[in-house]
Amino acid sequence: MRTSKFGVELKTFSAPPLNVAGKKLTFQSQALTIRLPFYGWVWNRPVAVLVEQGDGSASLEPPQRIPIIDVTRLTLIGIGILAGCISIAVSVRAARKKG
Repeated sequence: MRTSKFGVELKTFSAPPLNVAGKKLTFQSQALTIRLPFYGWVWNRPVAVLVEQGDGSASLEPPQRIPIIDVTRLTLIGIGILAGCISIAVSVRAARKKG
């Protein structure tokens, strides 16, 4: 028998580090999970890349965090907002013509 938790959960994950050109790169992502009785939805998105010196010495400098800007997500949000505004404008205009 499978047990399942219901609700919303947001987690940040880190991939195993990669050594590239003398630096250690660690990719991070976030996962939004929504669980319902007969439905589940997961949305993953990139968040950042952590860059640190990969020479193996104990560096006092913290890793540099480079955020990833998800242009596709921002574009989809903008299209959704624009569609909502157009829908409201058309509804208001139709209501004014009737009244």
